Amino acid sequence: MVLSAQDKDSPRSVEALESLCRTYWYPLYAFVRRSGYSPPDAEDLTQEFFARLLEHNWMSAADPQKGRFRSFLLMIIKRFLAKEWDKARTLKRGGQVRFVSLQFDTAETRYRQEPADLRTPEQVFEQHWALVLLAEVLKRLREEYARDGKAGLFEALEPCLIGKRETQPYATLAAQMGMLEGAVKMAVCRLRARYRECLKEEIGHTVASPAEVGEELRHLFCVLARR
Repeated sequence: MVLSAQDKDSPRSVEALESLCRTYWYPLYAFVRRSGYSPPDAEDLTQEFFARLLEHNWMSAADPQKGRFRSFLLMIIKRFLAKEWDKARTLKRGGQVRFVSLQFDTAETRYRQEPADLRTPEQVFEQHWALVLLAEVLKRLREEYARDGKAGLFEALEPCLIGKRETQPYATLAAQMGMLEGAVKMAVCRLRARYRECLKEEIGHTVASPAEVGEELRHLFCVLARR
């Protein structure tokens, strides 16, 4: 996906860029807020950052061989805040061209739910990056099950994706769904297997090679364990 976003001549370029922006804008907004900027300034800065990312094709500088995409985004947002804020704030708020519609109406509500701790801006960014990845995987799974006419099955089994296997209420679910308990266990096993596949595929969009997926996956869970 990152490589597709870099290539302006690729038919997938615009689609890939918009997907990356819509998916990962909130971790960057949270980073800017935790860096000390007010909500209006953080909104302007994040929007301006993405506008310039698209306009100037900053994605072309993303070299998969030099690190993870999350590290690249963190590096360029830091550079942007250090060098470009004086230029960006001369624009009237809301006056710039908006290449991608971002959900700033919910951003500050989400940010105010952050724990009042001593996490660094970088830690805040990485934790939201991890949460966004998991949310994208759940969204993808939900859509897959809906396409197969199994939306109700997914909603019933989704809670089984977390927690210990022995604590899952398989018997209760079986009674509610009119299924045998063994069939419920098998359905949960398949859901978990597909969840793992989708998570690895989602991570694979932002690393250089399949060999790096496992390392990035371990890092993701380490980040989540610090929450």
